Amino acid sequence: MPDVISFGAHIADALGWPFAAVPPGQQLAMLDRISFTVAGTAAAPSVNLAKLGVRVATVGRVGDDSIGGFIRTTMERYGVDTTHLVVDPERQTSSSLLLIRPDGSRPALHVIGANAGLTEDDVPWDAVAEATVFHLGGAFILPGIDGAPMARILAKAKELGCTTTVDFLMSPRPDAQELIGPALPYIDYLMPNIEEAGWLVGTEDRAEIIAWLHAQGVGCTVLTMGGDGVSIAPRGQQEIVLPAYDVDVVDTTGCGDAFTSGFISGLLDGLDPADAAERGLACGSLVATGLGSDAGIVDRAQVEEFRTTQPRLAG
Repeated sequence: MPDVISFGAHIADALGWPFAAVPPGQQLAMLDRISFTVAGTAAAPSVNLAKLGVRVATVGRVGDDSIGGFIRTTMERYGVDTTHLVVDPERQTSSSLLLIRPDGSRPALHVIGANAGLTEDDVPWDAVAEATVFHLGGAFILPGIDGAPMARILAKAKELGCTTTVDFLMSPRPDAQELIGPALPYIDYLMPNIEEAGWLVGTEDRAEIIAWLHAQGVGCTVLTMGGDGVSIAPRGQQEIVLPAYDVDVVDTTGCGDAFTSGFISGLLDGLDPADAAERGLACGSLVATGLGSDAGIVDRAQVEEFRTTQPRLAG
């Protein structure tokens, strides 16, 4: 049985690098690389967890199309259990076009596709009961899950003995607090990036963000901050900020998902949140050195070697 159930967004990314500008009319612009990868805040962590040697089952929806087939076969090749990956006959597989700028940032074009069809009925509760961690990835882009269903799912996962982790995929929206508010008391580790957390809470002040989330019942905030590292704050305890690793950034796509996988694998190994976040930082930094969500990470030994040899950015 899996140690981790990763439930939520499954996306196929097409990435081009390096991108400078859209050519006019029907003119041609040349890129150095184009890649196709498994992405999304449930699927990408599943791939990287498998690379780290964790038994993981992915749960979500893909379309009855070649893109969905690509997601399934790629995840299986890495060792992810795809038994609970549902084929949606009415929607295409969720997909994104990402044009990666030389600094690693990227505009995104997205089709929500089969992710829109995911519901509570897709949760394999027998498998959840045997797992240690239930990860929900994709709050705010799962219309069948956002709101009360998310709260019910996370509450039941906790009742079954799972540690719950949650990540976002969001842009600013006026109903954000209303959608996720009911679920917050059932989240042990909330892992958005700092920008998304600010959009949710309505402030850029990190201390205010953490205080608000703790007041809503979140057990521990884990806020990724790019080049500024990561903030870890268990409710009722002092915040810890870990510095980022010094790497040559190619593409920031999937760095948060890689952090999630490293953090969860650390929790499974019995590490405290700060030590688990150290592993997460290493995973996210490695992914930033390549193109796409599945770049950078080879296995756990490589991640541990990176942690001991790679310099940090100054705080």
